[in-house]
Amino acid sequence: MRPECEQDYLAAVEEIIAQGPYSADWDSLMQAKTPEWFLREKLGIFIHWGIYSVPAFGSEWYSRNMYIQGSPEYEHHIRTYGPHNRFGYRDFIPLFTAERFDPDAWMKLFSEAGAGYVFPVAEHHDGFQMYESSLSGWNAKEMGPHRDILGELKRAAGAHGMQFCTSSHRAEHWFFMSHGREFDSDIREPMEKGDFYWPAMPEPDHHDLRSMPYPDEVFLKDWLARTAELILKYRPELLYFDWWIQHEAFKPYLKKLAAFYYNCGKMWGQEVLICYKYDAMMSGTGIVEMERGGFADAKPYPWQTDTAVARNSWCYTDSLVYKSSSEIICTLLDVVSKNGNLLLNIGPKADGTIPDGDRRILEDLAAWMKVNGVAVTGAKVWRKPAEGPTKAPEGQFSDQAEPAYTKEDYRFTVNHGCIFAACLKCPEDGCFRIRSLAERRGEMPSGYHGLTGRVEILGYHGRVRWQADADGLSVTAEDGWSGSDVDVRFPVVIKITME
Repeated sequence: MRPECEQDYLAAVEEIIAQGPYSADWDSLMQAKTPEWFLREKLGIFIHWGIYSVPAFGSEWYSRNMYIQGSPEYEHHIRTYGPHNRFGYRDFIPLFTAERFDPDAWMKLFSEAGAGYVFPVAEHHDGFQMYESSLSGWNAKEMGPHRDILGELKRAAGAHGMQFCTSSHRAEHWFFMSHGREFDSDIREPMEKGDFYWPAMPEPDHHDLRSMPYPDEVFLKDWLARTAELILKYRPELLYFDWWIQHEAFKPYLKKLAAFYYNCGKMWGQEVLICYKYDAMMSGTGIVEMERGGFADAKPYPWQTDTAVARNSWCYTDSLVYKSSSEIICTLLDVVSKNGNLLLNIGPKADGTIPDGDRRILEDLAAWMKVNGVAVTGAKVWRKPAEGPTKAPEGQFSDQAEPAYTKEDYRFTVNHGCIFAACLKCPEDGCFRIRSLAERRGEMPSGYHGLTGRVEILGYHGRVRWQADADGLSVTAEDGWSGSDVDVRFPVVIKITME
């Protein structure tokens, strides 16, 4: 099967759905299974990289915001590049040359950081495809770097033993470039299908799932064909959709796409699944996604949080507000303790280099995971995820301030027959007390009733003194931290082996 045009891809969708076993309804799609590797690999890398990396100003929404009169991006654009009718967003494409892009070096860095899968953005809201496409000439193979970026990343991921996934943010393109029609810019009538900025419809209320103007059949078929091409050409093991896919107009097309994709997985002999936000899909038909947030408690189903190394942008800009490495490691532990995965976003520069701030965080992760990865990769939830006074907030976009964790805050996982208790802030005196592991005697209605046989501090080479009593499990690093592989700036993990 070698589809070349939209009608070919739409026909392929119908043909593969007809083959089964999945059909385009929630009842059928609920039979899809979570890939085993996703349950094992708890850390993935998201990559936001594209034309928006050239201006490197504001955020990855530069293509929208530069056309909103009076916005910082609008003013910056005029000062830096001139009027919009002379230099529009598409004029950044020749400047996106990616001359220092080395996919193998990227994957080596990600793999060393403990990531088991990678999620490059295939097409963002701006409508520029980071892959070779027969459906649009506005792609990275024919323009800009003249390279099949997605294909190169897929090959490099495989060479480093990482699972390859990808995302499509095409749905929002329905309205994303619309503000350029409000004044004299390069976004103007007439506009036809195939134009880079098409359709540029008026921007809706993002919370209105029945907002008008309704995405029409022409756009929806274009979305379905583009996504089918992405699936057939690159065979992603997970597919991620951004937020506006939950609009009512997409529902029948989303169900059809899911049935097509899940049937493709069966043809390939692998389990595949869709990551979705905001109840865009029926619970149980894909992986629940929490953008820049998480849950307060453990969930009985696998889920994922996607967040970035910076608070104010997903792509590289010249004004990133970076999170600390400690906060990101704490987020990883909190998410895994609640049956989730962390999809951590980085934003390369336009030339293909990884910014120093992103690299520092990835290298800190690599050092920490080398010592403590057993508490993360392949880990499962314990009977309780956490103890301590600091509660992680629940909900989307709850990562705008670093939690003030204390030496009493722990996150728990189990792996290889052991319990792992991660202290999110290392006590200065090296004395830990884990109240959830108190030794209970007599009849107790709840709590831990196990017998502790051995206690270790991961990466610590000195003497460990421990005692379990009614107040908790007390653990002391008697010889201090000097000469150990424990980095006290980051969470310290205690391994408990039961008798």
